[in-house]
Amino acid sequence: MFKKILMAAAVACGAAHAATNPLFAQLYTADPAVLVDGGRVYLFTGHDEALPEGKDYVMHEWRLFSTCDMVIWKDEGVPVKAKDFAWAKGRAWASDVVKRHGKYWFYSTVEHATVPGFSIGVAVSDSPTGPFKDARGSALITNDMTQQTDVGWDDLDPAVFIDSDGQAYLYWGNTVMKYAKLKANMTELDGPITAVPVKDFVEASYLHKRKGVYYLSYSQGFPEETAYMTGPGPTGPWTPRGVVMGKNFNTKTIHQAFFEFNGKSYVAYHNAELPGGSEYRRSVAIEEFSYRPDGTIPYIPQTKSGPKANPSAACKP
Repeated sequence: MFKKILMAAAVACGAAHAATNPLFAQLYTADPAVLVDGGRVYLFTGHDEALPEGKDYVMHEWRLFSTCDMVIWKDEGVPVKAKDFAWAKGRAWASDVVKRHGKYWFYSTVEHATVPGFSIGVAVSDSPTGPFKDARGSALITNDMTQQTDVGWDDLDPAVFIDSDGQAYLYWGNTVMKYAKLKANMTELDGPITAVPVKDFVEASYLHKRKGVYYLSYSQGFPEETAYMTGPGPTGPWTPRGVVMGKNFNTKTIHQAFFEFNGKSYVAYHNAELPGGSEYRRSVAIEEFSYRPDGTIPYIPQTKSGPKANPSAACKP
């Protein structure tokens, strides 16, 4: 039924109209991750299941939606759950996904069943829509591997970037931003874990590249706002560039993913603007934007209209 509702609502809007933010009115979603593949955008989200009176995050699974035109979204269901990692206690927190070697690699935050604190796992699939299976049978990152802080939630929000030379990097962290290289098999670290000194960093590190410039974005302060830095390489040195999206009203968190699709630039994020929205009942949205002539990112206001139709060749008449 949800899939039919999504399609019917988009068709009713007409191809020339914009999507409506937040995107999925029938579901509370958070922490977007984006993969562009085969003329489609695959949008992975957490699923906030807290009750209206809830006082904590309740997240058991990741949801997936896809589009070929940025307006009509198809509900692809549940490609992976937290308990698909047999070593995990649960907690389907923020994730990221990349394609390599013809396979799709899903990196996610879960709570470990035997090692205190949060960990990062990696799952793999032959399809962007899953199902994804644990690629290691154990965590890639556990809390005892990172000693920069004494908190159990400093290994959140994995973000994977594959550079043009084939080297993959994993960025992650809460309170302290960290990165490490990944081996070509995508399931092992290839070198030490390195801390990145970032003023006011909280979480949601995300690395992307455009025209030879590397953009490292993240959430700063609390309540959070989205800021970014630029550098000449995937590990810096970094030049702070300021805030590009402001604080939310109904939730203290915000979580960004920048991407290009069919010649246009977008950022996915979450707020809590659906009816009944709250700190633990959030909503994914997307904005289209244009880089300035010097390559910097402008301030991006949140809108209710969302992106306009941008059909790719994958959209069949």
